[in-house]
Amino acid sequence: MAAHMGAHETMELHEVLNSTIDCINLMQLYRPYVKDQRLLQIVDRQLQFITNDYNMTVQSLAQQGRGQAVPYRAPMNAAPVYGLDNPAQQSPNLTVNQMDDRDVACGLLGCHKSSASMKMIAALECADPQLRRMMQQSAVNCSELAYEVWQYMNQAGYYQVPTMKEMTTNTVLSSYQTTGNMMHGNDMAQGQQQSAAPMQSYGMHQ
Repeated sequence: MAAHMGAHETMELHEVLNSTIDCINLMQLYRPYVKDQRLLQIVDRQLQFITNDYNMTVQSLAQQGRGQAVPYRAPMNAAPVYGLDNPAQQSPNLTVNQMDDRDVACGLLGCHKSSASMKMIAALECADPQLRRMMQQSAVNCSELAYEVWQYMNQAGYYQVPTMKEMTTNTVLSSYQTTGNMMHGNDMAQGQQQSAAPMQSYGMHQ
């Protein structure tokens, strides 16, 4: 299969696979510092899923199987919490002993966001339709992984969502209005002919 791949998709997939290895290694490094059992369950579930996704991608490239990426199904959680409530001060840790659940979750969130962007870019460079769909689904999976971590952080107060005044939000969003149907090609020509016909008729009666 490699001989039938384009240069762009080859290099993009190379970057994706390297990034996935980095993400797996990062999660393994973070895991011993997790104290919250809920976060530990998230880490273990996501680590297993990403490992399986990596193996499936490698097998597909090696023509051992042409399977499709499996969607990630995160457990349903509570609705997002909006607003700021005395957000904690933030600064880099001086030693690794200061690593806590917030640090782990924040690191995972950044990893998933980066992977989602990288995989969608890779999908845009894929000429092979099956690889393209695989990268697209994998990018969506990363966004779901990121949202699961974000929900944990939001509920724990680690990731608070600032808001604007309701009047400001409404003013910004209500400034956009729908548009009418666009006229293209023959539709425009027919419209011009119809508008010209009354003028010609008027000229004949003068």
